[in-house]
Amino acid sequence: MSIQYSVNFDEANKHIFNVKIAIPKHEHSVLHLSLPAWIPGSYMIRDFSKNIINLSATKDCEKLAINLIDKQNWSIHSGGEAFTVEYQVYAFDSSVRTAYLDQSRAFFNGTSLFISVNEFQDQKHKVELIAPEFTDNWKVATGLQRAAETSVYHFGHYYSDDYAQLIDCPVEIGDFTHLEFEVSGTPHYLILNGKHYADTARLVKDVTKLCQHHIDLFEKETGGKPPFKEYWFLTNILPSGFGGLEHKNSTALLCSTFDFPNVNKPDELSDGYRTFLSLVSHEFFHNWNVCRIKPEEFIPYSLSSESYTKQLWAFEGITSYYDDFSLFRTGIISFEDYLKLKSKTISRVNRGQGQLKQNLIESSFYTWTKFYQQGADAANNIVSYYTKGSLIALWLDLTIRKATNATKSLDDVMRALWAEFVNKGADYKGTQLDTIINIVDSLIFSDTTASGNNSTSIQDEFYQLLNDKSPIPLTELLADFGVELKQVPSKAASLLEVSSNEHSPYLGFMFKESKLGVDIMQVLEDSPAEKAGISVQDNIIAIDNIVVNKANFENVVNNLALNQEYTVSYIRNGELFNSIIQLSDAINELSQLTVVNAEKAKNWQEIV
Repeated sequence: MSIQYSVNFDEANKHIFNVKIAIPKHEHSVLHLSLPAWIPGSYMIRDFSKNIINLSATKDCEKLAINLIDKQNWSIHSGGEAFTVEYQVYAFDSSVRTAYLDQSRAFFNGTSLFISVNEFQDQKHKVELIAPEFTDNWKVATGLQRAAETSVYHFGHYYSDDYAQLIDCPVEIGDFTHLEFEVSGTPHYLILNGKHYADTARLVKDVTKLCQHHIDLFEKETGGKPPFKEYWFLTNILPSGFGGLEHKNSTALLCSTFDFPNVNKPDELSDGYRTFLSLVSHEFFHNWNVCRIKPEEFIPYSLSSESYTKQLWAFEGITSYYDDFSLFRTGIISFEDYLKLKSKTISRVNRGQGQLKQNLIESSFYTWTKFYQQGADAANNIVSYYTKGSLIALWLDLTIRKATNATKSLDDVMRALWAEFVNKGADYKGTQLDTIINIVDSLIFSDTTASGNNSTSIQDEFYQLLNDKSPIPLTELLADFGVELKQVPSKAASLLEVSSNEHSPYLGFMFKESKLGVDIMQVLEDSPAEKAGISVQDNIIAIDNIVVNKANFENVVNNLALNQEYTVSYIRNGELFNSIIQLSDAINELSQLTVVNAEKAKNWQEIV
């Protein structure tokens, strides 16, 4: 027994999907309908039901009453008879989390489009995607299973084994570029929907390297085949944008027009392209780490309300460690360039005082509010489980390598987690807070070359790092691997760029370009800017009566004396204000990683 959805796109000009659900005869007198409140991988209540319009139900041309239970739950007294549910979904959000429809593109996640019939959740779900009448150019890309009569890229009939799989397969539709390649004998599809100038041959070559690296890492001892029959990279291209969301056999990506390799510059690796490859690496790694290996609190997902876990530092942090590290391992970037990226990560974590007020367990637990609904105070009062979590992963990797004389690494931990998932099958219960460190203990104890490190002390330090509200001590550990970590001053115009000037005044805020002056994005606690009363969203137009903009800001500030008072003029809520600011000397707030012993560094670089 199965239910059948049909999706019509002909009201694209109104951004409205028309959806029907055909429900067969059944054994229940009452059926319960619901729509998720959030989508796995994006930890925020989004209330997708707010976009449902004109919900109705009919049986033999007669309307059935729909009982309203709450904002996302309904019930229908059907008497066990077959009936049809019809509704519309307003869709005009170009993010990777919801749904979008206009005359040039359609995209949706099942969490936004498919109302669940709860009594049928474990049954097969069929979906008919009806070709629109207004265009013949659209193609379909999705990880949903294709019916025998439906060819790849075509409208027609698709299906899933159950509701969970249905909502885990986003659908990208449009007149897109489609690139096909195989990795470990498995078809991969790279979809580019939007204006681009990509060197597609180079793009496929680099993405293939990253996919192969991740498959080799996890599947080293399980036959070398990934846990999916095919994989889809669904990429939405906008003039500006960035984001990604993981799924079991696909990922929805968002990037900018020029985030691809330039065919006219075959030797160039632009910042945009490197960032895109890191995004691809991150989301593909999630196939194993969080889509399958996941915290016990997510088995199964409860999508009607928040699901709290203390472990996101592991699932996003470890993934964030590998996303850039894999670019080095595959030869896309040099080790020196990788260290520059890791230096920026350390700098971001250490820049504000957030990590002095929130630990990684709290960061994971409060993601629903403090991380996904960040306020102007974020840099000063919270820490990211992505960035600081990646530093915990770095600490784990180097600690394991050091304790085992570089014969084991974090790779072995990930393979052990994967082996547990594979071996337990349907009995898999997810990870607990101590799962990873217990695997580390086992690796160190079982290694005959281990250097005699006290496993108990490593475990104690690990828990301390998770619970402490302080920086992770990496200097000595990195030195053991031939890498020097030192602090250097930043530029006045950018808190993430190293200053080369002896005179580099510190103001303590981040800004972006504005039509008039510069707009404040972030103000650090106890900085000269905060003491002067400057706040996020202020529009600074002049310093010392000189009009400033992004182009001249650094020149203006670098000509001012330290510890002397200057007038700063800014607009807030439509009013002009003047405050006194006193510039201080640049503080050592940026981290810089440098190889000082190439032989020792190999013990970090090598895949063991």
